[in-house]
Amino acid sequence: MTKARELVERDVVIRDCRVSKKYIEFDTSMSEGIDISSLVRALEKISPLANYEHIVERHVEKEESIKRAIELFNDEKYWGTHEALEGVWKETPPGSERDLLNGMILVAAAFVHDEKDEREICMSILRRARMKLEGATGMYHGIDMDRFVTLIQNILTTGIIERFTI
Repeated sequence: MTKARELVERDVVIRDCRVSKKYIEFDTSMSEGIDISSLVRALEKISPLANYEHIVERHVEKEESIKRAIELFNDEKYWGTHEALEGVWKETPPGSERDLLNGMILVAAAFVHDEKDEREICMSILRRARMKLEGATGMYHGIDMDRFVTLIQNILTTGIIERFTI
C-alpha cells in the first residue's frame, strides 16, 4: 500500500489494499477530472491490471446478486462478495434467511481481513459468522450450506485459515 501511495498523483487516495492468491486489490478515491488511465499506469508498476470497477450502489435482482457473489467469492474477491450480498441482505425480512446472508457476508468480510494479514480480526469475524449460520443446512441458491458451515467450523477448530470456494 505504501508503494501504491508513492506512485499515484496527490489527488488520488489509496484507502486500502488486499492480497489474494491471484490479485492485489486497491480501494481508491480520486478527485473529479482525474484520468483513470494515469492511475492505472501508476499501479501497473506494482502489478498488471485485471480490472477496474467504479463502485456505486445499485439495485440488482436477488438471483443475479447471489450468482455474482458466488463468482466473486470463488475468484477471491471477498470485498465484492460482501457488496453483492449486502443489497440482498438489506431487503430480506428478519429470520433464518437474513441470518444466513449475514453469516455469508461476515465470512467474506473475515477473508478480507485475512487478505490484509489481520488473522485475529478474521477469526473473530468467523466466530460471529458461525453463530449467524447456526441451523443453515441444505442448498441455498446452489451453495451447499452444510459444506460451507463445516469449512468455517474447521477453520475455527484448527485455527488454520484456509479460504475455499463455494
